[in-house]
Order: sequence, then structure tokens, then C-alpha cells
Amino acid sequence: MSSTTNSSGSSPDVPDAPAGTASSGASGIEMKVMAPSPGSPAARTAGAKATAYPAYLAGRLGGAVVSLIAVLVTSFFLFRIIPGDPVKAMTHGMPTSAEQLATLRRQFGLDLPLWRQFTDYCAGALTGDLGMSYQFRAPVGELIAQKLPATLLLTGVAVVIYSALGLWLGTRSAWRHGGPGDRLNTGLALTLWSVPSFWLGLLLIITFSVGIGPVPGLFPTGGMESGDTSGFAYVLDVAHHMVLPVLTLVAVGYAQTLLVMRASLLDEMGGDYLTTARAKGLRDDDVRRRHAVPNALLPTVTMVFINLGHVAAGSILVETVFSWPGLGGLFYQALSVPDLPLVQGLFVVFAGAMILMNLLADLIYPLLDPRVGR
Repeated sequence: MSSTTNSSGSSPDVPDAPAGTASSGASGIEMKVMAPSPGSPAARTAGAKATAYPAYLAGRLGGAVVSLIAVLVTSFFLFRIIPGDPVKAMTHGMPTSAEQLATLRRQFGLDLPLWRQFTDYCAGALTGDLGMSYQFRAPVGELIAQKLPATLLLTGVAVVIYSALGLWLGTRSAWRHGGPGDRLNTGLALTLWSVPSFWLGLLLIITFSVGIGPVPGLFPTGGMESGDTSGFAYVLDVAHHMVLPVLTLVAVGYAQTLLVMRASLLDEMGGDYLTTARAKGLRDDDVRRRHAVPNALLPTVTMVFINLGHVAAGSILVETVFSWPGLGGLFYQALSVPDLPLVQGLFVVFAGAMILMNLLADLIYPLLDPRVGR
């Protein structure tokens, strides 16, 4: 039986397609693509994904705030168990009466009850006032701002160098594990990672600053500049002073980065997705660069961001060994008194930088692996 058609060319027996459907027209076959209903599993999954990242973000921000509060509490009580009287240490070697000592304690607020000192400290820290240094008689914030550029220069250069070097060598060692290059890199990295940084710095000073045997002294023993240069000569002078401390930091830092990257990539080497990528005809370099390395980056990204947090702290021991005028040397001076406001302020800055870098790493994770935060 033949079917009749109307003037528009459609069959009268077939109703018009509802909204949300697609029709093939010529074949007479309709393919319905319906939006998921509000109560369907697909809609629930889509809604869960839409709210997952904001919840993940809120959780990480809340954790950072809690960590910062813990840092404030710890920094106050931890350094008060250090033996020694700050007032007596400041007046050491000078004839001082009991009345004068009492006046100094009252001036610095050391005569107040401990709970009152704690509340004053928290109120000041939350408003950016880290107090007044006992030994320098200057605001702690100003002292930190003066020393921060030197620390950022030294440790920033070192972190960039050893992160790039460790990632590159760690990737190559894992991809060709068991070979001569892997054994050499791993053995050297394990040796350097186990060496204390201050001891390595002293060895470099003895060898390359003082000179030993046929090796002459090539670099300064400490400091950041000679003090008699300007312009481009000043830049070269600072770079000359940076060689040994940067080399010390790079030697220890690259070893840690290499070993972490190597272990992470080895865990990915047996993945089925790499076999599939090779079966599709991808070159070995493309398989490593486009598939294996991105999936192995999460642990290494955490460590790199932690190292970035160390940029603010610098390396206290390395800066002390090389007499580098940064925050590390300032922290050592503050501990020797003890200069409680300065020690507390530096501790908050160091820990706050670590908390911030960990938070940034958590926010970057979902970009590297979409499964994070869902």
C-alpha cells in the first residue's frame, strides 16, 4: 500500500519530531538526542562534577587557614622554651642594674602574663605587625624586607637550576633504567642527597676558595659582594660570589628531584596505556613526552612547589657557612640571642611560604590529572 504525503513532503502517519530530537529526513529514520532528565544518573553525575572542584578548592583553602593558625601558635610557644634571657643577652658585658633590666622587660612586654603576650602577638601578626626586634631595635617586617632580596636571588637561581636538571636527568634515567647512565646518575644522586649541605659547602670553600694542592683559590670565601664595584661589574661580582653557595644548593637539590622523578616514572612504565600508545605507532620519544611524563609529574610537582616554598626560607646552614646576607643568616643571628620577635616573624614567613606553595600545588593538580578533586 502506498502512503500519501502532504505538501511539505512528510508522512501524515508520523508526528512532528519533538524539540531536542534530530531527524535524518531522507531515510525516514529519526534519532532522538534527548537532554538528560533532572533526576537521571547522567544529570546527577554532571552536577557532581560541576560542584566537585569548588568543594575541593574550599577544602584546600580551609586546610591552609588551619595550617597558618597552627603556625602562629607553634611559633609563639616553640621559641619560648629556648634557654636564655633575651634581656640579659642584649645587655651582656654591660653594667646593668635590676631596675634597668625591669625597664627593658616592661618595654618589650616580657613582664606581661604569657596569655597576654600570645594574644598581642596574634593580633599583631594578623595585621602584618610582627613586632620589634630586640637586638636591632627595628621593626621585624623591615628587617625581613631588607634581607629577602638576597635570599630570593640565591635560592631562586638554585631552585630553577636543580629542578630543571633533576627533572631531565630523572626522566632519562628512568626511561633507560638499568643502563650505565642510570647507574651513574642514581649513585651520584644518592651520594649527594646523603651529604649534609653545610659540610659540602665547607669542602667547596676549602677546595675552591682557600685552595688545596694544585687547585688555587678561585672564589670568595663568603659574602655577596666585594663592595667596590658598580654597574655591570657589580653584577659580575655578585655572580662570582654566588657560584659556590649555588653549587652547594644545586648538588643537594638536584639529587632529590632526580630520585623522585625517576621513581615516579618507573611506576608508570608498565602501564597499559603506554603499550597502547606504542601500538598506535608513536615514537618512543613521543610516548615518553606525551604520555608517561605527564602522568609521573604529580609527586615531582609537589616537591618542586615545596622547593619554591624554600626560596623564602633560603638555606639557613648554607647562608651561614657562606656568610650570605639573607634571611637564613638573619635567622641564625636571631636564634643566638634569642631575639623572640625576629625568630617568630621569620618562622611565620618561612612556614607561610610553604603553606602557600602547597596550596598552589593542590590547585594545579586538577590541571595535570582531572581525576584529582572529583
